[in-house]
Amino acid sequence: MEEATLANLEELMRIERQCFTGEAFTKGQIATLLVSPDVIGLLARIDGEVAGFIIGGIQSHALTKTGHVYTIDVAVKHRRRRVGVTLLNEMEEAFSKRGAKTSVLEVRVDNQAARQLYKKQGYLEAEELHNYYSKGIHGLRLAKQLESKRSPFVRP
Repeated sequence: MEEATLANLEELMRIERQCFTGEAFTKGQIATLLVSPDVIGLLARIDGEVAGFIIGGIQSHALTKTGHVYTIDVAVKHRRRRVGVTLLNEMEEAFSKRGAKTSVLEVRVDNQAARQLYKKQGYLEAEELHNYYSKGIHGLRLAKQLESKRSPFVRP
């Protein structure tokens, strides 16, 4: 696992276009995310090739922090090799280390494969998103409570 940077932008865009059609992020959007101080970008390699990536950020709501996965993409030839699960687990760990108590993400209602993956990883449906991706293309917001990675306070 390594940090995703602007140096990886072309590879990330190739995978983004494989994974998404109308709702794909633009090159400018991905570039903006990668340079934002509140955003975490991670990529996974298999045999030196970028197999997938994930981009997420920390958002503060009142007194709590939430990790928000903006996109998770796995190249077609590397699917079913646990790349997505590994990326998601690493992002959740990064969110926890930055104080997030919850991880959220959005998924298309009709993306059954992704919904199953997220369910297996402990994500629950939190909100229906009518026309979220475009007119007639609905989404779901999913949420997962993150376990604290900090040591509990122990009294002597």
